[in-house]
Amino acid sequence: MSYTTLYHDKKFVARRGLEGPFTFLNGRVLYYDPKEGQYYDPLTDFYVDNDEVGELHGLLMDRMRKLS
Repeated sequence: MSYTTLYHDKKFVARRGLEGPFTFLNGRVLYYDPKEGQYYDPLTDFYVDNDEVGELHGLLMDRMRKLS
């Protein structure tokens, strides 16, 4: 089993009611809002489209396949 630790900017801290922060391979940091069922981008103050989050997860899965 292996894992990758990504750089984590100290300005992104835990937020009440949100899960995360999650840093993706492209450096984007998102929080998951379980109440809304969507990911939240603190830099834009908007929820992220589910298709875009799917692409980010796809990048992560591709990287994991290459490592195994």
